[in-house]
Amino acid sequence: MAIGETVITIVGNLTADPELRTTGQGAQVASFTIANTPRNFNKQTGQYEDGSTLFMRCSAWNEFGQHCARSLAKGMRVIAQGRLQQRSYQAQDGSNRTVVELQVDELGPSLRYATAQVHRISRQDGPVYGNPASPQPTTVNTGAGGWSQQPQQTQQPAQPAPPADDPWSAPTDGQSSFGEFGKADGEPDF
Repeated sequence: MAIGETVITIVGNLTADPELRTTGQGAQVASFTIANTPRNFNKQTGQYEDGSTLFMRCSAWNEFGQHCARSLAKGMRVIAQGRLQQRSYQAQDGSNRTVVELQVDELGPSLRYATAQVHRISRQDGPVYGNPASPQPTTVNTGAGGWSQQPQQTQQPAQPAPPADDPWSAPTDGQSSFGEFGKADGEPDF
């Protein structure tokens, strides 16, 4: 990021599924809106009250945009970090307009009210993230209009043997390099 850019983080819910489109130059962009509604505690009433909702228009580009379009859906609570950008354009009615939007650099699900599974994207000579042993999900129609993700059964690749001088590898003689630590031999002496 360049010096002087305004970087913000926003937490909120998606108002619709991301829209993936291709620009005239061939770049792909996913566009979506995050709604953030602050909640404040009113001491006089003893209850929480919703404040004014901020609707932040967001964009994610190229491969990142494709990942967003495949992973996100309306209503999901997300955490997005990026750079605020302002652009001007001429509307169909001829008026000049200016919009501020968030060009997203990082995005993930909020785990406050939900759980998530992260699956790596294999790249040749690129970084590998996530749990390589976890199966990739398959989207399944559960009937009555419902959808769920279920793990796909895949054969796991054989793990390479650790080097002979690896202190963290399992011992071959049945003896632990940590002595009696971690053995289930009853209660410890105090």
